Amino acid sequence: MTTHTWTCPDCDVAWCPGCGNHGILKLVGETLAELELDPRETVFVSGIGQAAKLPQYVNAHHFNGLHGRALPAATAIRASNPGLTVIAESGDGDMYGEGGNHFLHCIRRNPNLTNIVHNNMVYGLTKGQASPTSERGFVTPLQVAGVINEPFNPLAVAIALDASFVARAYVGNTKETRALLRAAITHRGYALVDLLQPCVTFNKQNTYQWFAEHTAPLPDDHDPADRVQAFARACEDEPLRLGIFYRQDKPVFEEQLEAYADDARPLYERRLDLDRLAATMRAMG
Repeated sequence: MTTHTWTCPDCDVAWCPGCGNHGILKLVGETLAELELDPRETVFVSGIGQAAKLPQYVNAHHFNGLHGRALPAATAIRASNPGLTVIAESGDGDMYGEGGNHFLHCIRRNPNLTNIVHNNMVYGLTKGQASPTSERGFVTPLQVAGVINEPFNPLAVAIALDASFVARAYVGNTKETRALLRAAITHRGYALVDLLQPCVTFNKQNTYQWFAEHTAPLPDDHDPADRVQAFARACEDEPLRLGIFYRQDKPVFEEQLEAYADDARPLYERRLDLDRLAATMRAMG
């Protein structure tokens, strides 16, 4: 077992007491320790929001980008250095709202990275307005009459796009969530983990008790290789199922890039050929 301390015990953590992010940070740190990863070869990429602060409290490399832009940066990092373990993480608003378009096309590309989404069904950083996953009828300071839209279903969307790994976990189920995170991080290809967590300040509806009462593991007969079955169960909303919905092997984005066809060296090790670049620019007029 590695002796590396992944989380920062002395950091001034800017989350409310009782926030589900504390539990996710602990679970992520424990999982990375169990996998004995090298922190020098591990990169977290996040956007904006309370969940996006998590990498600040992890002893590994961290790239913090614009709101909703974690996935393209994570894809580029992985493509430029395929030897890295890349984990893109942010909240449901950042990934599914502002980053929704990038979410779709990252699934299509299938880079070898893990996408952990803290799903508390509300915007926590900006004081409690509805997020893409907020339930219909959820009352907020902005949606005073209640949310009228159907909640975004990230699992069904990911399975419809034939993602290579699609899972949902709940932060209160520590053992099961650690096992699921291990499976996602060691999976070869894009791995989505929709990680349910309460926001104790701005979401008084989807509480720890609510999640305990409205979630349940996938049935024992669930086959993660069966895409049709996985899609049907991703569409269930009572209870919200937990576990690995869908998993498959498919070509990885960075391994198909022309840049690696005749040269296995990662891009960051290569020198820029200025003469060739100039010739290409002249040819383009």
